[in-house]
Parts: sequence; C-alpha cells; structure tokens
Amino acid sequence: MDEHRPGYSLKAPGASESGRSLRLPGRFPRLDDHLVEAEVTRDEVVAGRRLIAHPAHPAHANKQFELDFVLATHLAPGYTGASDLLSRLNQDSDFASDACIYKAGTDPETGTRFLEELAFEVVSEQNERVVTEKAAQMHPRGVRRIFAIFVKGRRRVCEWVPESQSWRVLSRDSQIEDPCLVTPLPVAALLDAAVAAIAVVKGLAAQANPELQRQKSVAKAEGIAESILKFLAARGLTVSEAQRQEILGCHDLARLDRWLIRAASASSAAEITSEL
Repeated sequence: MDEHRPGYSLKAPGASESGRSLRLPGRFPRLDDHLVEAEVTRDEVVAGRRLIAHPAHPAHANKQFELDFVLATHLAPGYTGASDLLSRLNQDSDFASDACIYKAGTDPETGTRFLEELAFEVVSEQNERVVTEKAAQMHPRGVRRIFAIFVKGRRRVCEWVPESQSWRVLSRDSQIEDPCLVTPLPVAALLDAAVAAIAVVKGLAAQANPELQRQKSVAKAEGIAESILKFLAARGLTVSEAQRQEILGCHDLARLDRWLIRAASASSAAEITSEL
C-alpha cells in the first residue's frame, strides 16, 4: 500500500459522471437483479465465489455504527446513504458494502436506484484480500471512490487506486472532499470517536440543521440580552427582577437590537422595553 504523509484534501475524481454506471450495452445487469436474496440469506457473491456475511465482533460493529452516524451528517443535498445495501455489480458479483452514499431518486436510464458513488468497508476479521476483490468489482461498474477502514493492528483509512489495483493509505490529518459530501470529511473522524463527534456537529451545521440553527439564534439572543444588562449596570440604572427576566427571556433578535440601542439613552430600564 502506498502512503501519503502530508495533510491534504482528497478530492473526487471523475465527478462529472456522478452516480452513473458504465454504459456499455449488455455488460452489466440491473442493480436489483440479484444472485442472492436480500434479508433472507447472509450470502454474497464476489467474483463468482459465494461468501457468507457473518455477524460482526465489537471492533467492526462499533466502527460501522460510528461510520453510519458520521456519513449521515455529511450528506450533500440530493444524496442519501445506506448500510449493507445489496448491489449486483456484474454477472458474477452481488454483495453489499458496509456503508455507501448515492444519489437520491431513480436513475432514468435504468429505472432503478442510482449506483453507489462512495463505498466504505470496515475491515476487522475480514482479510484484505476479500476487500480488495470487492473494490476490484465495484470500480469497473462505476462506483467512483472506495474506502477501507482497518480497525485491527495498525488502524488506518485507505482509498482504492484503480490504476494500480491497490490501496493507498490516507494521512490522518487529511480530509475527503467530494460532491456527495456537504463539507469535507476529516480522515481522523473515521478512526477516532472524539474527532467523529466534532465532525458530526460540523456536518449538521453545514446541512443547515434546523435545531442547530435555532440553538445558534438562542445563543446570540442570550448574548445580546446579557450585553443590555451589563450596559444598564454600567450606567447605574436599576433593573427589577421582572425586567431582568423579560430581557433575558426575549429571543427576538430584532427586538433585542432595538433594546440595546435604547439602553444608550434611556433614563430607566422600563423605557427600554416600553413597547411591550
């Protein structure tokens, strides 16, 4: 595996064909034309070999849970994510990645969902050879980028390099940039739970999450209210407990701004909130 040492942003190659499988007539079956039965069997088929997708030990299961959480908060508009989504990759392969991101809606050229654009594999008990075989099947179909998170031994994140048919180790201080992601995803967030938690908050903010927006507005209002009270105290104006609660309880930013301006010339605290 090749290794990148300096910090850098990993940008998406070939994004112009986002979500499209290679369009060679007759080369690929439909994504939902399965060789195995989803949700009935644990079987998968990789390059003609039938494998069993075993339940996971904690190292793998915990990391996959974290991965799903981080990816969900980084989805760009128009994209969706999935766990263990079964895909028919070619005539001899029908398997699922641990997590993936793909365009929402229906592909008008196929009448099925869109193909995965980003795929992620968590590697624990599963050996590198199997993950490599999967990547070699996914990329020719059109999966743009494939990542492997190794959680045992030397913990690392790798990206598949189709030109060399090998994995490239990504620097922990680099970040993944892609049209599928609303904000760059730190590689360290795929390895460290504490970094993942920070990335989740930043991802939600980039998605303009309504609750985060509300909390931001409340925090700003509280800051203005505190400024009003400090200004009145500096001017030696007495504020009753009722007036104090009225000012602190107001979350209307426009009204608070008016009160702040009035605080500069008011002769009493009552004059500031007299509009109520």
